[in-house]
Amino acid sequence: MEFKERQAIYLQIGEYICENILRKKWREGDKIPSIREMAVSIEVNPNTVMRTYNYLQDMGIIYNKRGIGYFVAENSYQKTWGLKKKNFIDRELPQLFKTMDLLKITFDDLRELYEKDGER
Repeated sequence: MEFKERQAIYLQIGEYICENILRKKWREGDKIPSIREMAVSIEVNPNTVMRTYNYLQDMGIIYNKRGIGYFVAENSYQKTWGLKKKNFIDRELPQLFKTMDLLKITFDDLRELYEKDGER
């Protein structure tokens, strides 16, 4: 996993987990990798993964069965979708609009690029 400098690593790991839920790789009730397994696979400190898991557990996206591991929570797809949508609207969309304005890119330009990308 490649990390971006502008965002905390634990949040980037959280996004990775949320993407797996949204892509339905991990579904409600599925066991996710242990803290140690995740830390080894993405080459980070286990404390960072623990922080991610605590954050996602506080958000109701995963839960812990003591002594067994972490699992994808009920309604996690909807919660994850809502969280990702809110973050996109609050953080990324304003920057996109600003960049579009600076570069004089119109919504028609975006539509054309989107349709062209779909042809690949």
